[in-house]
Amino acid sequence: MISTLIVTIAMLSAQPVQSRPPNVVLIMADDLGWNEVGAYGQKKIRTPNIDRLAEEGIRFTDHYSGSTVCAPSRCVLMTGKHTGHSAVRANSENGGWGEDDPEGQYPLPDEEVTIAEALKRAGYATGCYGKWGLGGPETEGHPNRQGFDEFVGYLCQRKAHNFYPTHLWRNQEKLPLGNPYHNGHEKIAEPLESESDYTERWSSGTYSCDVMRDAAVEFIHEHADRPFFLYYPSLIPHVAIQVPDEETDAYPHEWDTEHYLGQKGYLPHARPNAAYAGMISRLDREIGQLMDALEQEGIADDTIVIVTSDNGTTWAGGVDAEFFDSTGPWRGLKGSLYEGGIRVPMIARWPGRIPAGSTSDVPSSFQDHLPTLCAAAGVDAPAGHDGRDLMPVLTGRSDTVDREHLYWEYINKQAVRKGRWKGLRLKLKQGDEDIVLYDLQTDPGETTDVADRHPEIVADMKRILAFEHQANEAFPLPTIDLPPPGAEGR
Repeated sequence: MISTLIVTIAMLSAQPVQSRPPNVVLIMADDLGWNEVGAYGQKKIRTPNIDRLAEEGIRFTDHYSGSTVCAPSRCVLMTGKHTGHSAVRANSENGGWGEDDPEGQYPLPDEEVTIAEALKRAGYATGCYGKWGLGGPETEGHPNRQGFDEFVGYLCQRKAHNFYPTHLWRNQEKLPLGNPYHNGHEKIAEPLESESDYTERWSSGTYSCDVMRDAAVEFIHEHADRPFFLYYPSLIPHVAIQVPDEETDAYPHEWDTEHYLGQKGYLPHARPNAAYAGMISRLDREIGQLMDALEQEGIADDTIVIVTSDNGTTWAGGVDAEFFDSTGPWRGLKGSLYEGGIRVPMIARWPGRIPAGSTSDVPSSFQDHLPTLCAAAGVDAPAGHDGRDLMPVLTGRSDTVDREHLYWEYINKQAVRKGRWKGLRLKLKQGDEDIVLYDLQTDPGETTDVADRHPEIVADMKRILAFEHQANEAFPLPTIDLPPPGAEGR
């Protein structure tokens, strides 16, 4: 009896211990350009915590956002469906700029299955802290109806144009902040007398990012004893340019020779370049605070941390992309399907699984996060997604994925990347379905259209563009889903 018991214990002890699934912290910046963090080559803006994550994990050079603006990119991230198949394909507003106007954008439908829903079904605690943009109050797109146990932040993207709002949302209830109302878009004809006047008028009170960060840190501490999915869609560095003065003052006065008066939308600022850099450094500090919470709970090594951005750098609101070399070698900014509008940073850290200091040039995109995180959690990904499991690439077991191409569409444009080739339709609104073609290997800046030299590649691009687009009544493509201009008069 005793010897049998000893043998049984020995056999059990020899079995591998089944560790719990990893926690996931998915951090998405808002309008952060490919080259706006040190790990990608930024020289002026300090991002030590993000850079440390790259040093301790993997940095992707060819990662793409889901779209070139906020809402559709978030839809792709959450559902794993690219914009030829996704429910939300552009920013579609549910109200105006008034304080009491309805909040929210086109809601994510109930039938869509998000990362949060997939992981929640597997026993994960789920929390979202930041900007949602996929449905306002009392809609089917509300984060609490899309798999998140807790939400603290902005439901509406328009409200998120102001970092000092009157309120945020905590689940279904408004969370008052005590700030005066600003709509996020105000101009002045002449500069104010002093820098402090700008601060007093537009950047004083409760800074919304602090509230959302504190809630995210609390979520980590509350759920450290079970697997969790923390989605942190920060507002930063989306304009308006607003940040506490301590961040602005960390950068040189000589960077700014003129005040920004609001002429390109959003809110005025006395030192737009210094404050913009300060915003990104503030986000970097928030990421460091999330990492500190993981360390304090002893779960940092059991957590996948991902940092990316919903699209490229903006052209609006006083942001000087040229001054910061924000998109590096890539052409275009937010709103464009050129590389600068959709190629974004992506860094992932998971000690012991992801090799430290590694780099990947595997083309990947937002639709890949859903199957990748489901694979890491040991659960089946929802059916119907367009992504690929990147875990073999993350862990260094493979330097490729089984995929022919990547696809995007936005309002009146389409794009596809296939290997070295990038094809775009840019003038659908005018009824022009012609394709411009770029060779990213020899022309990464997309300066020279080579379509006339490669008719066979253009024909292949046309095939892909037709195959990947499924009509969406809410977001039709001109000439593809709608009659071409002038057709009604024929």
